[in-house]
Amino acid sequence: MNEAKNPNPLFMPITYLTTESNKTGSWRFLHPQYDEKTSPCSVACPAGEDIARIEMLASQGLFKEAWETILRENPFPSVCGRVCFHPCEGQCNRRELDMAVAIHSLERFLADTAIRYGIKPVLEKRPSQKQRIAVIGAGPAGLSAAWFLSMLGYACHVFEASAEAGGVLRWGIPLYRLPLNALLHDIQQVEAQGVTIYTGKPVSPDVLEIMKKDYDAVFIGCGHGRGMSMNVPGEDLKEVSEGLDFLRKLREGETPPCQGVSAIIGGGNTAIDVARSVVRLGGKALLLYRRRRQDMPALELEVEMALEEGVKLQELVAPAAVARDEDQVVLTLQEMKIAGDEGGRARVAPDEGKTRKVRIDRIFKAIGAQADEPRHQPPAGDEGLLSLSHTVLVRGNQGPVMVFGGDLTNETKSVVHAVASGKEAAMALDTLFREGFEAIVPKLEACRVGEGPSLSMEIYMGGQRRLRNPHVVRYEEINTDYFGFIPRVIQPRLLKEERVQSFEEIDLKISANLAMKESERCFNCGLCNQCDNCFIYCPDTSVMRDKDHQGRHINYDYCKGCGLCVVECPRNAMSLREEES
Repeated sequence: MNEAKNPNPLFMPITYLTTESNKTGSWRFLHPQYDEKTSPCSVACPAGEDIARIEMLASQGLFKEAWETILRENPFPSVCGRVCFHPCEGQCNRRELDMAVAIHSLERFLADTAIRYGIKPVLEKRPSQKQRIAVIGAGPAGLSAAWFLSMLGYACHVFEASAEAGGVLRWGIPLYRLPLNALLHDIQQVEAQGVTIYTGKPVSPDVLEIMKKDYDAVFIGCGHGRGMSMNVPGEDLKEVSEGLDFLRKLREGETPPCQGVSAIIGGGNTAIDVARSVVRLGGKALLLYRRRRQDMPALELEVEMALEEGVKLQELVAPAAVARDEDQVVLTLQEMKIAGDEGGRARVAPDEGKTRKVRIDRIFKAIGAQADEPRHQPPAGDEGLLSLSHTVLVRGNQGPVMVFGGDLTNETKSVVHAVASGKEAAMALDTLFREGFEAIVPKLEACRVGEGPSLSMEIYMGGQRRLRNPHVVRYEEINTDYFGFIPRVIQPRLLKEERVQSFEEIDLKISANLAMKESERCFNCGLCNQCDNCFIYCPDTSVMRDKDHQGRHINYDYCKGCGLCVVECPRNAMSLREEES
């Protein structure tokens, strides 16, 4: 059958001229530009990790590169992926859409992947410097200081009194939270960087004086290893002991007797760890806290799992007296009442005349810790003293610079804050040696992540991260049309019936497939992930691909400044500004 002929044929005009000479960029009064910014999670991370970039690399299956990105800012990904309280997730913009990205699970996955395949990092390292630095204490602060100083080219020797390195990571965190192989891998990474660790080498005042002659600087990160007193009658009974000592015995391979009921005084992570360990040793744990559950400094998830495992909690009670009664202990408890608010936590006071007694078998104190010796604390008011956000430098007229860090100088006592302390110390010492004492503060200020106080070693060493705008991307600045609702990965873990039977690690590994899917949930706030929306939507085809670090540039000869590229950028990695006359 013949097709009907169109009585009005369509003619397409053809031009043999180019419009290249019509440079429409001269019409522009708004100026779009690539402008990578700062993600809120990185600002919230005390170690200043480049989280948005880490997730972007992981989503592309570039696990080694993502892991190396962590190591540039934090030498303990295996540890922090397990025990960090992940304040980054509390500031994740994704929370406003559905749920925060499981950043800690992804960090642990990347670290476990590196362990599994024996991956060796390739990191920038500056040429060797002449100065030598001694580090006292092989905990997270001391080892982090040594790691970053080694990156900056300094020879570091770490002196540890215990038989093994790790500090509180080695002796104060139970195996069900931090397996030994994960910790040892991170420590071995520090040694592979060129750091020498001497264990079983306590530093007495006499030894310190000798060190001051052999080294140009000394970092003291001895931590808080001695418990605090409850200041109640009967506290010196043999049935009363320190929670930290109990945890150390467990990590040394001992199994202290825990039959009957053990009372644990405190509400921090140490108290929770002691209580959960008691349950695993076949005892009953009674957790006594002077405030309310919501006021406890321990991680909420840890508290929740402790209660699931059978730990009993009594709130608003404080120890008043301890007495022995035959083969048991009678603990007198003073009831407390809410007396106001104290920075978001309840301020409590004794409820006069209200006490009660409990019969128990032993007491573990976990009400806080302090330095083993006063000399580990930084001096107060000395001339030449510089107090930074995480460290204190003391410069005398003679001898090396003394730097105090870790729990000694951090308001928040956590592993990731100890890492931040070690990094800050390394930057401060390097600046001191290169540019002088007065340059330390402005140099560190230039390395802040967003508004701080976190610092970036990549920025300090002149990496690409230094080119970013410190503006912190808000949820309202994300184009959420490009992001659908995706459920957060559920962290697999042992059932509670399995957990209480042993000290096996509770949280299980996630697969590479799950890790990539979870990292794809990340908005990558402020970063260009090469999605090409700017290229696709530009009506003037003025977005040009190239080999620049950004991957593209704008040809302003033809860009009319319509701003469509900026509006359609999902991650706010572009900005639109008024054209300068």
